[in-house]
Amino acid sequence: MSPPFDTEVPVLLLRLDRNPFHHGTLGAIRSLGRAGVEVHAVVESPHCPIGRSRYLRQGHQLPADGVRGAHRTGETVDAGGASDDRLERTLRQISDRIGRPAVLIPMDDMGAIAAARLAGRLAGRFLLPEQPPELPQRVADKGRLAAMCAELDIPHPPTVSPRSAGEAVAAARELGLPLIAKWSRPWLLPQGGTLRSTTVVTTEDQARALYRRSGEAGSRLLLQRLVPGGRDTDWFFHGCFTGGAVRLAGGAGRKERSWPVDAGLTAVGRWLPNPEVERAARLLAEHLDYRGILDLDFRFDTATGTYRLLDFNPRPGAQFRLFTDRSGLDVVRALHLDLTGRTAAPADPVPGRLFVAENYALLSSLAALPSEGLPLTSARRGRRTAAGGEEDAGEGRSRPRETETAWFAADDPAPFLAMTASWLGQGGRKTAVRLGRRLLRPGRPAVRVPAPEGAGGSGRSGRADAAGAPLGAPRAPADLRTTEHPTA
Repeated sequence: MSPPFDTEVPVLLLRLDRNPFHHGTLGAIRSLGRAGVEVHAVVESPHCPIGRSRYLRQGHQLPADGVRGAHRTGETVDAGGASDDRLERTLRQISDRIGRPAVLIPMDDMGAIAAARLAGRLAGRFLLPEQPPELPQRVADKGRLAAMCAELDIPHPPTVSPRSAGEAVAAARELGLPLIAKWSRPWLLPQGGTLRSTTVVTTEDQARALYRRSGEAGSRLLLQRLVPGGRDTDWFFHGCFTGGAVRLAGGAGRKERSWPVDAGLTAVGRWLPNPEVERAARLLAEHLDYRGILDLDFRFDTATGTYRLLDFNPRPGAQFRLFTDRSGLDVVRALHLDLTGRTAAPADPVPGRLFVAENYALLSSLAALPSEGLPLTSARRGRRTAAGGEEDAGEGRSRPRETETAWFAADDPAPFLAMTASWLGQGGRKTAVRLGRRLLRPGRPAVRVPAPEGAGGSGRSGRADAAGAPLGAPRAPADLRTTEHPTA
């Protein structure tokens, strides 16, 4: 049975990175709205797909010129990429419209970092987890994350932060090509520019050229050894924690499809227990005394048999609704309960549950043809083996749908219709070009090749020795499958 919510306390969903197709925000609107909570959200416009949800009480817009501060070079750039004063004024105005204190849930890294810094100044207007103001920035900074992983003995790809163009070239030689280049604080990248948060580097000259753009990027360049992807390699963890690193909701999942195929977001994901991934998440939460919602990305390294942590995002992941238990509890509901003094019932997991982002899943499936089917048909074929048999909700229990779709909902169809119309017009041409290039790429195999044995995970219940083994210890293969490359 779902725990009682304090429906007198509304919620504001904050997203500073403009994205009218962010299905994670829509998932939060629906989840909290269905629980009877009054939901407000920062949206691009009243007519964007997210703004069409019947569960959104009111959409609020940022100033036309945004809230980002003036961009400067190097470490002198504003740490959050936003002007605190301008954002504070905007949030105060939204609070006045709401008319009473509200739970504030950031839906992107920039919003999480800015909200934590402003928590003291917004006290009495918004409810936020009690944590040090600098914590979200600390974990989202990819350079500091690498140091933290080394301290906690959590596997992480070997990473170098060059201090000159020459060191960038030397690091490329040491790490080997191709490698991954990342900016330590990707939320500072100029909007509308040509720099990307993550780039595959194939030549030493490319590494040198990227280093020379560090001032433009606003943060340090990181060069990272490439961990090869493939089937059974990409995992994620979503969780909501309260004091004492107590997990209120969430779990581990595996990426079945992504878009773009080689390095994209989750198009299809499945809830699967994975003791190693969950143990790494618990270690981080305990070390940081983390409170609130987090989203972690892992890649299984077939060469070492370890799960390497790639990213730490201090906010809900876009596919968080995958981890909805039998009572309907998910991470945003758990946070609202926690911040309003309610006690969430113990989580009742639904392993094997599937999440599908329809627009991206379709493109990913078309790119994989003819070797694989369309997203829902191929996913259903693997449901029994992945979930360990059909789940029985039990007498008197309300069982969530086995497949959670990002956009379509029978009780809230307008966002799906608006997304379809907008996406086909605005984004369809761009994605069609990308898909066409992939399908016509010379040498593209007709059948995808499975990864080597060993690219597995914990399977249905994990092996007996999994919980006590070191995080870096190799693991025997298991019959789990996934694809592609996780993103922040």
